[in-house]
Amino acid sequence: MKQQSNLARLLSYAGSFRYLAIVSWGLSALSALFALVPFWYLWRIIEEVLSVAPNFQSAQGLTHYGWMAVLFAALSLIIYVAGLMCSHIAAFRIATNIRSTAMHHIVTLPLGFMDSFGSGKMRKIVNESSAATETYLAHQLPDKAGAIATPLGLLVLLFSFDWRLGLLSLIPVVLAFLIMASMTGAKMRQKMAEYQNALDDMSNEAVEYVRGIPVVKTFGQTVFSFKRFKGAIDNYSKWVIAYTKQLRLPMLFYTAAINGVFVFLIAAGLFFTRDGVTSAFLTDLIFYIIITPVISITLTKIMFQSENAMIVDDALQRIDSIMKIEPLPEVREPASLRDASVEIQDVSFRYDDEKEALHHVFMHIDSGETVALVGPSGGGKTTLANLISRFFDVKSGRILLGGIDVRNIPKEQLMNTVSFVFQDSRLIKTSILENVRLAKPDASREEVLQALRAAQCMDIIEKLPHGIDTVIGGNGVYLSGGEQQRIAIARIMLKDSPIVILDEATAFADPDNEIRVQEAFARLAKGKTVIMIAHRLSTVVNADRIFVLCDGEIIQSGTHEELMAEKGLYHTMWSNYQTSVQWKVGKEQAI
Repeated sequence: MKQQSNLARLLSYAGSFRYLAIVSWGLSALSALFALVPFWYLWRIIEEVLSVAPNFQSAQGLTHYGWMAVLFAALSLIIYVAGLMCSHIAAFRIATNIRSTAMHHIVTLPLGFMDSFGSGKMRKIVNESSAATETYLAHQLPDKAGAIATPLGLLVLLFSFDWRLGLLSLIPVVLAFLIMASMTGAKMRQKMAEYQNALDDMSNEAVEYVRGIPVVKTFGQTVFSFKRFKGAIDNYSKWVIAYTKQLRLPMLFYTAAINGVFVFLIAAGLFFTRDGVTSAFLTDLIFYIIITPVISITLTKIMFQSENAMIVDDALQRIDSIMKIEPLPEVREPASLRDASVEIQDVSFRYDDEKEALHHVFMHIDSGETVALVGPSGGGKTTLANLISRFFDVKSGRILLGGIDVRNIPKEQLMNTVSFVFQDSRLIKTSILENVRLAKPDASREEVLQALRAAQCMDIIEKLPHGIDTVIGGNGVYLSGGEQQRIAIARIMLKDSPIVILDEATAFADPDNEIRVQEAFARLAKGKTVIMIAHRLSTVVNADRIFVLCDGEIIQSGTHEELMAEKGLYHTMWSNYQTSVQWKVGKEQAI
């Protein structure tokens, strides 16, 4: 099957606006041809001036030729602007449709996709790749049509007056074209991909660095502690410098070639006039000296259009890297869940080519039971929670909710069944009312207030200037991490799903907020199946069961008392936790 060209692919996003793009190319080509006509009238002016010299008063057509040159120059400009208007309208529509199509596809992808792909890289692809197509369609393609029409018109002009001078004018053009081909071939395409990769890496690491600024301030670290970000900047710098040096000589020769046409014309002038100068030859020579810079401009346009074409090709490949990711299989028929139980049956999972994050895990959580997942970092706790929420699909085994495989539960029903409270909850820039309503768009104002009361948020609401109608992030209104967490819990309470997953939900809470968050959790957990992920072991002491994960396997399970009696990993973790707490208390007392 023949692969669709980039231009055809871009036009497929245009709909009925594709005709505006096509019209813009025709108008640009016509404008380029009209732009050459004033040169012909200029030749007529030079011819008449030289023919009547030194009796210039006898020249009859100078005014007419001058105004005709102005007329065609003005027509060329008007037609070009009209073409740009058409191309911009089409380009904006295509860029919008690309973004819209990409975003509609992204929302169908697994919820864990963004974490693995990288938000900085994703934003750059969706925004900048589509913007690259916009510039290409709005400017480069119309200019390309003009750049194709210009040489055709130039060929007619170059050979209309003196074919010898015309032929000599093309020699530097051929040389420049050969040099340009060496800079814009397959090797250049590969270099352009490397350049965009370096930009992607730097953008991604920049986002992670900005997110980590609170840690830098807390521990007094410098930017150099972020080795990956600094490494991305260093790699980009090395690549750009090396690439610039590599193109230095070819670009030097190219510039010399396109600007060297005067050398050939002057040499030809000296040779052809060795027996004397005629008025006709002098007229032609002056005309060729005037018009040949157009050749240089046209060639430079073609060179940059070749580069921009490669940028667009790379941009489309990056968009394809998202579009080719298959969404999770979906079912349409609602599933009949018998209860809010969770069952993990021989589940194994790995991220891409990494080692297994989970290895043959078995777990059963009864409806209404509160369990905790603890263990060393990287043990698989968050991965297991993500699989229960179907952020990813298991590689082997299966996960059942209420006796039904999560893969057989429609996405909306699954999202209504499982709620997830992240360790770093985010609120969007809108009112608290609308932030909470995200969980249930048709909820009344009173229902939102009840959820906020249950989540221990009324002290937050009372200090805000407009209560629940206060816009977060507007007019300097911001909430602390713990306060944002409580608003997020109110959102989950309003949603009222039977299964709740808490992933390090008190990680960023200060002592006062942590007490209120724990009270909110207690209300939230009533009558629900709760799965807690925690590093602060004091928060899981009262759990019905505790599962200890290490290296992707469950190595212990039981109540706090049972696990303490086993003298295993949990006992060691508890002892270390108590030691750290005592050390902190002792340090504070000393201060």
